[in-house]
Amino acid sequence: MKQDVKKGIGHVSIGDSYEGFLLIREATKGLTSNGKPFLTLMLRDATGEIEAKLWDASKEDETLFIAEQIVWVAGEVNQFRGKAQLKIFSICPAQPTDQVKVSDFVEKAPVERERLIERLTEAIFEMKNPTLQRIVRAFVKKYQESLLTYPAATKNHHEYVSGLAHHIVSMLAIAREIHKLYPELNKDLLYAGIILHDIGKIKELSGVVSTSYTTKGKLLGHIPMMVEEIGIMANEMQLEEEEEVIVLQHLVLSHHGKAEWGSPKPPLVREAEILHLIDMLDAKLNMLNRSLEKVKPGDFTERLFAMDNRAFYKPLFEK
Repeated sequence: MKQDVKKGIGHVSIGDSYEGFLLIREATKGLTSNGKPFLTLMLRDATGEIEAKLWDASKEDETLFIAEQIVWVAGEVNQFRGKAQLKIFSICPAQPTDQVKVSDFVEKAPVERERLIERLTEAIFEMKNPTLQRIVRAFVKKYQESLLTYPAATKNHHEYVSGLAHHIVSMLAIAREIHKLYPELNKDLLYAGIILHDIGKIKELSGVVSTSYTTKGKLLGHIPMMVEEIGIMANEMQLEEEEEVIVLQHLVLSHHGKAEWGSPKPPLVREAEILHLIDMLDAKLNMLNRSLEKVKPGDFTERLFAMDNRAFYKPLFEK
């Protein structure tokens, strides 16, 4: 059965044949046990991505099939270790006459850029604390374009154009509802932590197409880089003596929750704990919802590495 390419690679099923244009997000060289070269390609379009193997890869193949190259692919979708994998029968680079461009193959946030910046601006206007508001406003102004285009990660959650802003705006919506239930929470501090917690990813990640970690990202990470930037910004504004600055830095420093998850400090302020929980909730729901969209009621998703390698069931009564 030939897959309808209009549905996209994110909606293929095991056993489908596939023919169409895809973008190489990542290309990795490898050797089989008997020393034969092959390429592992991460191929994507606007609906999702799939791993593919190109066996017996030649030196020319290694030169042709690189990240950010659009290719025409024919193959069959198999299953390998619980995940869909495309077995390539034929592959060739796209030509100018094919009239395809990289932006056609990049997944975008389900919310328009204009709406994302509106919601960010609304949240900043809600803030009453002048120190927190000034710092947040300065960072949003400094990084606005990147903030509205960058993904929130290389994989797993919000890994698409405007994913970073979408993640932040979704977290702000959750925080707004939680504050209604628990009005004793400091909403300004929570909003500030949410808006700034992942902005360091603009320096940690390479961009929006074939997203990878920069050298700074690998050696330092987005958390320490952002904590340092908050200190520099506060110093420029002559706010470095304000307690809000230290507490805001702590929220960013601790938002992953544990040392083994990347936070040098665990949350030690009430709003820091809530920030961590909201971050986890939004990231996990983004992963789950996008995976469940790809399967029919009565089926399981593929195994989700970031969810303890679990496959999730979509109940029949969700029809």
